[in-house]
Amino acid sequence: MSSTGPMTLADQVQMYLDHLEVERGSARNTLQSYARDLRRYQEYLADRGIDALSQVHESDIREFLVALRRGDADNDRPPLADSSIARTLVATRGFHKFAAAEGIVVADVAHAVAPPKAPRRLPKSLPVDEVLAILAASGGDDVSDGPRALRDRALLELLYSCGARISEAVALDVDDIETDSRSVLLRGKGGKERIVPVGRPAIAALDAYLVRGRPALVSRFNPALFLNTRGGRLSRQSAWQVLVDAAARAGLDKSVSPHTLRHSFATHLLDGGADVRVVQELLGHASVTTTQVYTLVTVGTMREVYALAHPRAR
Repeated sequence: MSSTGPMTLADQVQMYLDHLEVERGSARNTLQSYARDLRRYQEYLADRGIDALSQVHESDIREFLVALRRGDADNDRPPLADSSIARTLVATRGFHKFAAAEGIVVADVAHAVAPPKAPRRLPKSLPVDEVLAILAASGGDDVSDGPRALRDRALLELLYSCGARISEAVALDVDDIETDSRSVLLRGKGGKERIVPVGRPAIAALDAYLVRGRPALVSRFNPALFLNTRGGRLSRQSAWQVLVDAAARAGLDKSVSPHTLRHSFATHLLDGGADVRVVQELLGHASVTTTQVYTLVTVGTMREVYALAHPRAR
């Protein structure tokens, strides 16, 4: 109890901070962070008309975390990053655990509260015309193009044609390509293998590379499909640079990675009407849940189709 009446919420917070300083020996920076986080928590509870810890329910704490992510422009409270929300939750849970241990409240209502899940980030993908521009900028179209240009075109065509991970592409051996059946054997995560189809443009680029490009790069026996200028297997970093350079020559002023081509592969398939489970198999995802994030990207396309096709859409 305080000298002027029942202990307030602010008194209880101060008790906890004193406990951290005296009993736990917490650092000054930690104490300042906890004080700031718990002050924010007190303000939130006050806004909801809660002035005693015994009135707090688990739902109040969960909604507090959501409010932190949302922010409050009217009261000059910007949204917090996930890391800051997680830190605030640590302070809040510690406070409730302390209050329960000290008998201030009957139960710890915060022990089961976890940070709110981060919103699903939509995979970055490129429009078809930008992918085609990158492929064209990689070279390999002219008979005078050298072995590197032929290799680069074959690599990028393959990445986009079958949605391979960059690690899967550079791990390919010549024998993994079946040009007659237009398929490729990919070895994914966990050593799982899958055979995926390859489009005609990619097969044509691979044929050109195997006939006119790779023989000029190989210096000794090497089963690797994609070779560097010294005759060794092309590294993941070098393959990444091939794409970056092609994107720059195509005039794209955005960040592009090999995974961008993989995302584009999946998105364009779904836009074209492919079943999500087929795309799952092509990508080598263990669960369809992983693949379903790509369906979020195509919502705009679905709206367009709906608006054009449904008689009562407008």
